Amino acid sequence: MSNNMKNIEFEIPAYSDWQDAAIKALKGKPFESLFTKTNEGVTLQPLYTQESLVAKLGEELDLQVATIRSLQNDQVFQVAQQIHADSSEAFFAQLEDSLARGNEVITIDSRVSFAWTEEVLVKLASYFSEYSFKITIENSKDPLLAVFDNIPVDQQEAIKGYIISKDPITLTAFPNVRSVSADTTVYHNEGANAVQELAYALALAAKFAEQEESFEAFSKKFFVSFAIDTQFFTEIAKLRAFKVLWKAFSSAYGVTDHVKIPTVAETSLRSFSKLDVYVNLLRSSNEALSGLIGGADLFTVHPHDVLTKPTDQSIRIARNVSLILREETNVLKVKDPAGGSYFIESLTADFVKEAWALFLDIQAAGGIDEYTASGKLAEEVEASYQKRIKAAQTRKQSLIGTNIYANPADILEQETNPLFADIKRIAAPFEDLRADMTAANVKTGILALGSLKNSKPRADFVAGFLNTVGLVPEKSEPVTTVEEAVAWLKATEAKYVVIAGNDDDTKAFVSAILAEKPANVLVDVAGKFKDEEEAWLANGLNGFIFAGQNIIEKLQSVFASMKEVQR
Repeated sequence: MSNNMKNIEFEIPAYSDWQDAAIKALKGKPFESLFTKTNEGVTLQPLYTQESLVAKLGEELDLQVATIRSLQNDQVFQVAQQIHADSSEAFFAQLEDSLARGNEVITIDSRVSFAWTEEVLVKLASYFSEYSFKITIENSKDPLLAVFDNIPVDQQEAIKGYIISKDPITLTAFPNVRSVSADTTVYHNEGANAVQELAYALALAAKFAEQEESFEAFSKKFFVSFAIDTQFFTEIAKLRAFKVLWKAFSSAYGVTDHVKIPTVAETSLRSFSKLDVYVNLLRSSNEALSGLIGGADLFTVHPHDVLTKPTDQSIRIARNVSLILREETNVLKVKDPAGGSYFIESLTADFVKEAWALFLDIQAAGGIDEYTASGKLAEEVEASYQKRIKAAQTRKQSLIGTNIYANPADILEQETNPLFADIKRIAAPFEDLRADMTAANVKTGILALGSLKNSKPRADFVAGFLNTVGLVPEKSEPVTTVEEAVAWLKATEAKYVVIAGNDDDTKAFVSAILAEKPANVLVDVAGKFKDEEEAWLANGLNGFIFAGQNIIEKLQSVFASMKEVQR
């Protein structure tokens, strides 16, 4: 029997066979409902096949894969643990500890709470002589740059590292320090999507290349910096797409050799939340794995509590995320592990096409500075941010612990790490409204209509809806008469109540309840009732709560109405 099993061959189904099966399973929904449009405007297919990929890219597929692999550095995903400390003593203690426990790249943001004194800089210079580094500075006048004045002349050529700054930094005596960066994290933190980040990276490269004496001199100083978000496949494709775009970019300058440009990356903080902070650990792990598979050369994992104040434990956990991924996943045993994936190769090609087109538009407008001055760049990024925040507030995108499965018992930390205070995080509106609701001691309730079986689905939905801003509604026992409903409304301390029942019970009860409800209680109904809406609103109903609604807009409106009623 086992021999027969070995000889059996299964027929490979065609795409049309799968499509027919999918349409049947959809039970009347259009096949197009399986297509998803990303924030970048790219339409994701429900299934990718070898045939569809070859049809889309043809000979370009082999060229794309070969380009990505030829531009990948041999040593990738070096651990770049950022140092967080309140004093110079704590700074060096943490630096020593991190290096002893697996950190490979000394990573510093110059905006620290202690002074970069001569004594501190001399001590730091001794580390730079032994380890590579990544420093983020404000500008060419940043006091941290004085560290290079303390490195002996005979050691300067051996110093290796990266300087992230808005403008290029000139360090003539340090040929192995890359000090010209296309830092796209500033756009990412404002809401930019992957295509925009790639295009802006090229536009910055074009600007900085013109300032150098030759493209060769420029390429030896240049590197790109990305933040990696939670969209797993998108971020892998983004990192891979940059290599293809860089090849096209350098070719435009007449360069035919494979010029490898380092990719420095870090976990994105725009998806981090101050609520249920341990979920940030899951997000950063997911993001780091994207960076590992995508081929980032240096990677910084931010601690899960970095929005407030990291602890020794959270810093250690963050470092171990990188170490575990690098040492235990075996991903680095494969060059370009995502190469050949029908989906990722297709998405990479889409990003290359869209980002190159946007880059050409920027250049046609006079370059990145002119494009920025015109307001077009800010307009594009803001539009991308609004799409992202709307998706979170309508739950089209889940933010676990914040917009879904929120724990109202969570204490919202008031402390804010000043390094990351200006990031346009999608959790911020939920945090802000929670703080307002908590300060006002808002009392809410759910009036359950009909049997437990009939009322529970909508009651649970409403409770989860209100939990997102820290509200814990008082729930009534299921009521079966108008008298019971009105008696509960008169007895409850809740000033905002949502009626939750199935369609039939809601239609049967609401009009009578509205006629007798206390005037100081704001009442909503769970569900959509288009036929009854006009009459109910006219008779004192505040509104409705339903799936797909903008949570923040709805609850801000409720909060404002409650304050009006209480006056």
